[in-house]
Parts: sequence; structure tokens; C-alpha cells
Amino acid sequence: MINQVTLVGRLTKDPELRYTPEGTPVTNVILAVNRNYRNQQGEIGADFVACTLWKKVAENTAQYCRRGSVVGITGRIQTRNYENQEGKKVYVTEVVAENVRFLSAKPADDPISHDEKEALPFV
Repeated sequence: MINQVTLVGRLTKDPELRYTPEGTPVTNVILAVNRNYRNQQGEIGADFVACTLWKKVAENTAQYCRRGSVVGITGRIQTRNYENQEGKKVYVTEVVAENVRFLSAKPADDPISHDEKEALPFV
């Protein structure tokens, strides 16, 4: 079986690096991926894809990327479920990243230029 996904999009917020109790680095990001068509109002929509990054990939992404950074992610789709505080079963589908490519220039003090802000659907 094949479970391979490739996405290119913008980070919706700054990555926050955390560590598991065992000391493994991890970060969760949301990637805004533009759709290939315009809606009836002429706007390009976006899908917001949850991605989990582990180990060195997580550390590097947290160090070098910011909100609005363009990244390419390759990985696999993973589903899981859990019971929330109200006792309802919650299903989660996410991409577990195996590789992240930084496609933006290194961020300056303000990581998002004025032109980029206009293009972002979430600003």
C-alpha cells in the first residue's frame, strides 16, 4: 500500500517546539494550501491541513520558519481518535511529516512582507 502526501503551503502561525516526556522534539503546524480554482466570488480558497513534525524536522522548522513561511512537506496521512472531556469520540486526520523543505527566504524581523500579507487568506 502507498500512503504518501506532498503539500506546499504557508504556515498559519509560528511553530511552537515542545518535547514529549521522553525528550523527543515535536511541533504541530497548520499548513494553508491554496486550491487550484476560484469560487463564485472569484476568490481562491484554501485548505488548512494539520501536520505533525518530529525530531530534527520539528527543531529546524521551529528555528527557521515563522507564520507565513512557505514550506513543502512530504509525509504520510495518519488517522487517530480519542474521547474528549464530554465523552464524545473525536476523529483526527493529520499529515505526519517525514521531510520539510523551506521555500521562503529566511525571515527578517517581520517575517511576512506587505505583499505576502495581502495574499494570505488567514491574515
